[in-house]
This record gives sequence, C-alpha cells and structure tokens, in this order.
Amino acid sequence: MAVLIAPTKSNLMKAKAALDLANKGFELLDKKRNVLIKEMMSLVEKAKEIQAKIYEIIEGAYMGLQTVNITMGIKNVENIAHSIPKDEAFEVLLKSVMGVDIPTLKYKKTEVLPSYGFHNTNPALDEAAQEFREVKYMVYELAEIENSIYKLAKEIEKTQKRTNALQHVQIPKYEEQVKYIAEVLEEKEREDFFRLKRIKQRCNS
Repeated sequence: MAVLIAPTKSNLMKAKAALDLANKGFELLDKKRNVLIKEMMSLVEKAKEIQAKIYEIIEGAYMGLQTVNITMGIKNVENIAHSIPKDEAFEVLLKSVMGVDIPTLKYKKTEVLPSYGFHNTNPALDEAAQEFREVKYMVYELAEIENSIYKLAKEIEKTQKRTNALQHVQIPKYEEQVKYIAEVLEEKEREDFFRLKRIKQRCNS
C-alpha cells in the first residue's frame, strides 16, 4: 500500500489521532455487534418457543372445531364465524435497541364476548373460540419478534461491514502512515545529528 503523505511531525500527529479514533470506533462497533447478536439470538429462541406453543394450541383448536362441525354442522359454524366482528385493536410502537428501532405491538387482552346465541351452540364452540383467540395473541407476539429479528439482522450486517472496513482498510492505512512518517523523521533526525556532529568536529579542529 503506497503512503502518499508528507513526512512531517504535523502529519504524524494527525495520523496517530486518526489511528486512535479508528481503533476506538472499531471497539465500539465490535461491542455493538456483539450486543445485537446476543439480543437477536435471544429473540430467535423465544420465537421458536412461541411457534411450538402456537402449533400445539392450533392442533387442539382444530380438533375442537372438528367436533363443533360434526355436532352443529359446517354451515351453521360458518354463519357464526362470519357474524363475529373483527378485532384489530392494537397499536404499533417503536423501542430502541443500540440505536435500532424495534417495533412493538401494544394491545389489551380482553375476555371473549360471544356474538352468537347459546340455544344453537355448544360448549365445544366456546372452547375452540377461546383457543383461537389465544393463538391470535401469540401470533401478535411472534410477528413482533420476527420483525425485530429481521431489523437486528440488517443492523448486524451493516455494523459488520463498517467493522470490516475499519479493521482491514482504515486501521492498516493509518498504521502504515504512522510507521512511514516515524521512520522518515527518525532517519532525518539521525542525519541531522551526524551533520551537526561533523560541523562541531570541524569547528574544534
């Protein structure tokens, strides 16, 4: 790597300051990357746990729904399902993790209020409805976590690129500049010392 910089004391000080700044920047980015990776891996494990619970509850809910379809008739169940109002009462907020905006869902869990009459239904319908409602809240949580994992992964990738640029480009460049300027200045000082020594010897002779 060619060092195109004038070998002066001023430039040596600038190169040392730039090297120090680059090293500090690398340390901070490395710490940030490690924190983000730790946070992301924690969320990945949490997402796996929620997915397992969702599969378990959905399996039970569909078994209950099959019972409801058999005892009440598929057409009646479809009519009841269409009569249930949509529940989308949630708000998307943002929280910061190491400068990364992570979405969070704010919602309030409410009790199931049947929108259908009880004379043509049975308890199996209520149980299935409750289980599907639990799944809905878990899907909210899973969506929040998976979105957070995606955001963190993108930030880790960006931080990794900046870290690599400092480690493999900027820091070696400033290290070479410092070494080059220091060696040239040292050589110049030696030449000046010997030149001055010869002058003194001539003056004393």
